[in-house]
Amino acid sequence: MPHALLVSGSLGQGHDVMALACADTLRERGWTTGTVDAMSLLGQRSGAAGEAVFRRLLGLPGVYDAFHFSALRPGARIALLADAAARTRLVPALSELVAAQRPQLVVSVFATAASAVNRLPRRDFRHLVFCTDVTPHRLWVQEGTDLFLVTSEVAACAVRRYRPDADVIVLPVPLRQPFYRPPGRAEARAELGVPPDAECVLLMSGAWGLGPIARTAASLAAAGPHVLAVAGRNRELERRLRAAARGEPRLHAFGYSDRIPALMAAADLVVTSSGDTCSEARALGRRLLLLDVVQGHGRDNLQHELELGHADVATARPAEVVRNALAALGRPEPEPSPAATPEAWQKGFGAALERVGLG
Repeated sequence: MPHALLVSGSLGQGHDVMALACADTLRERGWTTGTVDAMSLLGQRSGAAGEAVFRRLLGLPGVYDAFHFSALRPGARIALLADAAARTRLVPALSELVAAQRPQLVVSVFATAASAVNRLPRRDFRHLVFCTDVTPHRLWVQEGTDLFLVTSEVAACAVRRYRPDADVIVLPVPLRQPFYRPPGRAEARAELGVPPDAECVLLMSGAWGLGPIARTAASLAAAGPHVLAVAGRNRELERRLRAAARGEPRLHAFGYSDRIPALMAAADLVVTSSGDTCSEARALGRRLLLLDVVQGHGRDNLQHELELGHADVATARPAEVVRNALAALGRPEPEPSPAATPEAWQKGFGAALERVGLG
């Protein structure tokens, strides 16, 4: 059997979702797969430090914007030096993995991984780079990549900014399998204890729970709708949500949950940060209210979602979110996205494999 190595990165959950989609499709085509976290390969101290620095940058207004737009996007010296420092750890670790697993294909879904894979001393495999951001920054686009996978024509243009001769293919955004077969609204509401005729909002902000989600959830529930509030992996946010829910029967608190398809099916509106949740909401035909809480690439992704339609935007201030959410609940609901099918994704990914001679 052919074997593929997928290199993800545990900053948030988006990279892992994409790696899983690729792995599932490869296994359906008869491949074996292995997935590794580039942050773990950096070592416990370096990986934890890298995540802490990224979280800190996101928590300082304007700082990550400045780094992203002035350093990462143009490939300024400070960004290249940071990338080179990470490669000193990643290249030896990846070299050992490749020697042990002997893959015919490596798929990088993390920018630093893309850089390191292309500098391995031996290259007996094809290398795909998969980026779902609207504007991949300079570190995503390296010499030696055989094919770039993106999810919009805008992203394809961004890749060619750095490599005009790059081979790029535009794919549908892959979804987690349950989103292709979600429950109906009535079934989901019965499961979650939401009245069938009530207005209902799903509120979440990525795996890290960015922004004042607890205060927003309490304020929104007090304004009338039932609120399904998800903390992700943010334990402190989960604690505050559960405390708020004890005094507000319309507030339903969740920590990290694998029930997002049901939560989304039950909702009339999805309030979230820009990311993979947006594609999932569109697949189910749910309107979006986007929280402007992710700096840098998040600004571009947010703008793209607004251009796709059936979406509004608000700052993370609770009063503004409540006002915008109540208004959005009165607007028409979109139809489920016709492109959100497993067949469309599988066909696109299969074409990518054929492009590099592995179909």
